Amino acid sequence: MTSYPTPEYRRPALAPGILAAIVLFAGLALLDNPGGYIFIKFAVAILALIMVVFSFQANQWWWIIGLGAIAVAWNPIWPLDLHGQIWVAAQFVAALLFVVVGLFVKVKNPENRNRAKTSQRR
Repeated sequence: MTSYPTPEYRRPALAPGILAAIVLFAGLALLDNPGGYIFIKFAVAILALIMVVFSFQANQWWWIIGLGAIAVAWNPIWPLDLHGQIWVAAQFVAALLFVVVGLFVKVKNPENRNRAKTSQRR
């Protein structure tokens, strides 16, 4: 048992958001390689859908719109034929959206031990 207080909220979407941003930045190097970029598309689409679930659980519905658009745009099964500077800009915008959603989606911590300590003092 630790004496450190537990946080009141958890940010479950932060790790997938940062991971997706890293994958998108790594994908910039593979834009001209269609065989290697398919793995980037799979990773981004899957991480976007994972973050949709976390947004749904946190009752923050407005993030689902942007994340759903990312999941559709980076869909490897029915790919969109986007090239050039627009696609590169979309990579940066998607990475920014992933990090912002990861920071702002938070849920209450069910293991909040702070309440137990304050109730014992009374």
